[in-house]
Amino acid sequence: MSKLGKTNAEFNLIEEGDKILVGLSGGKDSLTMVHAMKEQQRRAPFKFEFLAVTVSYGMNENFDKLKAHCAEYEIPHVIHDTNIYDLAEDKIRKNSSFCSFFSRMRRGSLYSAAEKYGCNKVALGHHLDDAAESFFMNFIYNGQLRSLAPKYRAENGLIVIRPLIQMRERQLAAAAIENGMPTIGDEACPSMRFDVKMPHARADMKEMLFDMEKKFPSLFVSMNAAFKNISNESFFEVDKLNI
Repeated sequence: MSKLGKTNAEFNLIEEGDKILVGLSGGKDSLTMVHAMKEQQRRAPFKFEFLAVTVSYGMNENFDKLKAHCAEYEIPHVIHDTNIYDLAEDKIRKNSSFCSFFSRMRRGSLYSAAEKYGCNKVALGHHLDDAAESFFMNFIYNGQLRSLAPKYRAENGLIVIRPLIQMRERQLAAAAIENGMPTIGDEACPSMRFDVKMPHARADMKEMLFDMEKKFPSLFVSMNAAFKNISNESFFEVDKLNI
């Protein structure tokens, strides 16, 4: 909660009068985030609302345990029904990668739900490991210096925030395990029902960063600092050169 509060203050993620849609997949990250938002609501010196939204892909998922958990802890929660699964059957080619497709569709569904429920912000559960992996994926595969911003405005005008962006994945996993949260794993991913290849890029980045951190224990501390200390003039973009 201390790290969450500092991140919120640093980037003005949650503000007076906000109504925030919190994407709740049921995984360790989003479950920890929704509990943290509930506690932040109790502690904050200002008023804000939030609504946990779980996207149903339209493949008869069972969210009973997740719904019961939210009810037990008085976390406002709704299931947002979609036909993403049916669309995927037409859109995804055999043996093609699926992560980017489902990510885009899920994000679009959350934006639609935010509009439906009158939310001005959407909170996503990305953490520092995600940001580091995304940075190296863009660097190695796309030739871009790009990561995950703590806060940005989507094309439709919604503000997207990442309250957990300065936390480590292992912290969130420990919180979920130690508190006995009913996490949902890969069994809820629609790709498990398709003949598609498993993505390797992010897994490769995880392995690479794991090896790097063993050699350089302060790696993620340095990366977190570096993401806030960018020297544009030191790169090759002509319009950024300081001359």
